[in-house]
Amino acid sequence: MRGAKLWASKVWTGFARSCAVAGTGLLIPAGWAAVAVVVLWFGLSPWESIAPFLIACAATLALSKPVAGRFRRFAERRAGSVIRSGERERHPIVQMSTGYWWNGYSYTSTQKEAREDQELKDRFRDPATWRDLRFTVVAAGAGAIAAVPPAGLVAAVLGFAQPDADMALVVEFAPSSASMRLIGVLGLVIALAAAPFAWRPAVPLTVRFLGRSQATALAERVDELTAQRADSTVAQAAEIRRIERDLHDGAQARLVALGLALATAEKLMETDPAGAKALMREARAGAAASLVELRELVRGISPPVLNERGLVDAVRALALDSSIEVAVSADLRMRLDAPIEAALYFGIAELITNAVKHARATRARIDIALIGSDLVVEVEDDGRGRAEAVPDGGLAGLRRRLGVFDGKLELDSPVGGPTRAKMTVPCESL
Repeated sequence: MRGAKLWASKVWTGFARSCAVAGTGLLIPAGWAAVAVVVLWFGLSPWESIAPFLIACAATLALSKPVAGRFRRFAERRAGSVIRSGERERHPIVQMSTGYWWNGYSYTSTQKEAREDQELKDRFRDPATWRDLRFTVVAAGAGAIAAVPPAGLVAAVLGFAQPDADMALVVEFAPSSASMRLIGVLGLVIALAAAPFAWRPAVPLTVRFLGRSQATALAERVDELTAQRADSTVAQAAEIRRIERDLHDGAQARLVALGLALATAEKLMETDPAGAKALMREARAGAAASLVELRELVRGISPPVLNERGLVDAVRALALDSSIEVAVSADLRMRLDAPIEAALYFGIAELITNAVKHARATRARIDIALIGSDLVVEVEDDGRGRAEAVPDGGLAGLRRRLGVFDGKLELDSPVGGPTRAKMTVPCESL
């Protein structure tokens, strides 16, 4: 009894899935069949058939992505693995240090031209668009296989249905009642036998033809490296402007004032020694302040403790200087390359700053560990959460900075906190 219920459940579930696959896979072929019927029914000439043909092409192009997406979601639920769509992420339009705008494909003189060129090329250069279009042929084949159980059920219904007398007069060569019953029995047997299996080929076919191909992976890698190159030039130009501004507004202004004070003191040495001494004291204080500002500027570029002691000690020093309580746990006995140490250090500093400034946290925790072949840095705070990586924000910049080393940033920040950020860098890139 239990086996019969299990078999009936499989038949019912398989029949429903077969209908779903058949309805989706045969949607586009049904449209082309409708066009063929219209052309043949009305006897259209080749020139008159152009309009229905163009309509069918446009409908195929418009429906290819939804059909592929439906098959992708169906296969993901059955296979238990995520099948990426493969669509290229639209690159942010940024202005380079040369003044031109980069849209991920080419350089243009204005932002409007960059956006229009990007939209046009995204529409026709994205490999996922053509892959989805080619998949409609595969979807039609999977839909035809999945249509066997519904077709068998239709044959069973027609076979067991008894035509009335008027219908028998109209259909002159109608098959006999025994033949119709045989067709009905065969249709029912085919429907019951094929229902649990007819939908199954759709899963491997979807994984095979919609899965991430090597060509797509290489194209995405090229796009990623191109975007990183553009981000690097923008970040470098911004860093140079920041250093220039800090020097101009801080140390340079103090040094100019120091030079003027020394020149004035030199003139007053003989006529007003006391005034000259006062100016010398002010100049000495200005020199000390300039030295402090220069040290702060150098620390912002590359902290000395990071160069001398490494990432772990630099993070511990950062925790001591923080305005909130920060606990550091580190299991790392190796020195990393200087660019990676700098990226991770400033990434941790960015996360701690966000915890203090935006999340209003009172405590934070930093864990640095080597897990397998990855260096993992986790930063958690007890703030109010809701942190997100906006396109031009610090977290998005941190994600791009880690991407140079094939690293990634994972962020979990629910409303009310806590916020957990996880930075991962493969050791192979060290």
